[in-house]
Amino acid sequence: MKLNIVPARTGIQWVKLGIQTFFRQPLGLTGLVFMYGAAYALLAAIPFVGVVALAVLTPAATLGMFVAADRVTNGIFPMPSVFIAGFRANPACSRAMLVLGLMHVTILVVLLGALALFFPGPAIQATEATASAPAKVQLSPVILVAFVLQLPLLVLFAFAPALVYWHGITPGKSLFFSAIAFWRNIRAFVTYAATWFLLLSLLLILLLLVSGGNRVVMLQFLAPFSIVFLAMLFTSMYFSFRDSFVADAEESDNQRGEPR
Repeated sequence: MKLNIVPARTGIQWVKLGIQTFFRQPLGLTGLVFMYGAAYALLAAIPFVGVVALAVLTPAATLGMFVAADRVTNGIFPMPSVFIAGFRANPACSRAMLVLGLMHVTILVVLLGALALFFPGPAIQATEATASAPAKVQLSPVILVAFVLQLPLLVLFAFAPALVYWHGITPGKSLFFSAIAFWRNIRAFVTYAATWFLLLSLLLILLLLVSGGNRVVMLQFLAPFSIVFLAMLFTSMYFSFRDSFVADAEESDNQRGEPR
């Protein structure tokens, strides 16, 4: 496996391919995102055990959306089984995916512990309303810090499951190469993020105009809009992964003989 350095304009191409691929199987991809969200909400509602299980399975779920995008590009309808593709490939891949999930949990626990240590108290505080002043909601700086810390976590785990699955990289090395891919192709990823930001801004303005500023109407459109956007985003991320890494000849031969 070799790292591929791409020009900045490739970021626009990733967005374009993600949108085009989505419209090849819109129902299948939106259905997978809906299942992803439903499972997330269900597990998150279970105290402790559900949250831990969610963190462990997040890398496998991310891989599932990449596999779905790969199958759509090959003319195959993406079935829900893509979410367990990492555990069905071979025993080594299954173990690696589990280790990757445990590493994800460990890093989250360390980050949350550090946040609780340096920012004690609730993240959101509401003041009581008085005769002279209405109630106010105050946000703790921990929310901003937590958001900032999510970025390196995203960089570490964005490509790691796919590297384990398609290139047979060990979990530790997959995190390293995922981060290196983002760093070496930073210009393309900045262009990619800026393109999505511009498109989202235009779509939200359009949604605002169509709804006439009515909040109820906007909320009705917002849920399906979010699902479609996430489906396109996951699909476009697959292309960023595909273009960032190149399999060598020996690796390609091994992949041809191994069902995925």
